[in-house]
Amino acid sequence: MKMIQGTFRAAALVGTAVSMLAFATGAMAQYPSFPGSNDNPWPYATTGHSPVLAVVGDIACQPSNPEPAGEKAGENCDSPKSPYTSTSLWQSQEATANQIETMQPDAVALLGDLQYQVGQYSDFEGSFDLTYGAFKYLQRPAPGNHEFYDEHAATGVAGYGYFSYYNGFLIDNTGAPLTATITDPCPSGLLWTDPNPTAPASAPASPCGYPGATTPIPQPVPRADGQAGHFEEPPNGVGVGVGDGWYSYNLGSWHLISLNVECSTQPGGCVNTTGTWFNKEYEWLKNDLAANHSLCTLAYWHQPTFSATNGITQEGVTALAFWQLLYQYGADLVLNGHDHLYARYQPVDPNGKPDPRRGIREFIVGTGGETLDPIALTPVTAAQATSANPETNQEDPSGNVNFNMQNLQAYTGDYWGVMALTLNPNGYTWDFESALAGPTAAINGPTLPAPTANGGYSDKGFGACHGGISNY
Repeated sequence: MKMIQGTFRAAALVGTAVSMLAFATGAMAQYPSFPGSNDNPWPYATTGHSPVLAVVGDIACQPSNPEPAGEKAGENCDSPKSPYTSTSLWQSQEATANQIETMQPDAVALLGDLQYQVGQYSDFEGSFDLTYGAFKYLQRPAPGNHEFYDEHAATGVAGYGYFSYYNGFLIDNTGAPLTATITDPCPSGLLWTDPNPTAPASAPASPCGYPGATTPIPQPVPRADGQAGHFEEPPNGVGVGVGDGWYSYNLGSWHLISLNVECSTQPGGCVNTTGTWFNKEYEWLKNDLAANHSLCTLAYWHQPTFSATNGITQEGVTALAFWQLLYQYGADLVLNGHDHLYARYQPVDPNGKPDPRRGIREFIVGTGGETLDPIALTPVTAAQATSANPETNQEDPSGNVNFNMQNLQAYTGDYWGVMALTLNPNGYTWDFESALAGPTAAINGPTLPAPTANGGYSDKGFGACHGGISNY
């Protein structure tokens, strides 16, 4: 009797499975957009090819109409700066979002400064989300200074808007967001230690760039963990939470690492790896690399160690510690933003010396939509420096005034665009394409390679992986 019942139950289950399969097949035929159907392979289906990573940073303009509370007028989407007065920043931001949708990548690496000017949650909703929100779940972000610091005379929000946008936020028993009013994350006591000892005395006094001059706006309190990594609330809700925001993931045969270098306002600051917050990240990175068995590895964060605009920050100097670990463990690529331009360097070691065998190639892709920056190839003399532009020869931490001339292989400060990085099993190909036509004449320095026949810009190539270290 038990055997008959068991047989009957098995037959019933098989019948149910057949019926469900027939339903699923019919549903896919009836609704072409059903996830997994051949008519809608992106973004749901796995493609079977080497994965493509879309790479870009420095993206979304400050919302306008109305002006966001607590931010400076005239810095928003419909008031672009010269020389692109005929193109609103709405258009450049949307153009790069359109590029990504056309590219249909497997993931999107965002290199910081996703939302200007200080990344309030309402800013993300009113600008970034209107374009890049279309493929939010594919995004693997890293934060930038505009998400953490005071910027453009507006008081920063210490990452609260960024983490709330990606991780979600806490609510009370009525369903309303729990909020916190952030104290100025950039107090005047924070001092800048210039990497160039010959810089004039007028160098900025604060790594945050601008003092907070507006009334802080309450922000949602982020959830602890999510798409942007870990956010730690202050004990008993007193003080400002600490956004760690570093994490790693695998894509195809590659290991990818997203890091947070916005250390100036974190416990211990940016002095070196002994700062309590930065040391925690440094030790995490060391352990992550030691456990990594991938043949190919890349890491990305916002502020570059080698700057194509002659503008190294304290964060960029501190990130040399990342470079040293990545070089030690055989990493292949570093991706950065912050400089609003596109640049490709030849592989170098952490000291900035060419190293074709073990060197790491740095890409800067700060071309997501915000106002563009000039390329710096000619050394700036002390006599040329002014109080308004005090930086001199900050191309690399060693102070080599010819670093960019010697090591840049491709560059432009005149085009917005996105880089498609194809992650092959033993190497990579890159393809940076402009999103809009550039100016009628070069505005932000030289361009290499030269613009295309239709006035656009393209840089393509390939490289091989080092194969990591022998840790198998």
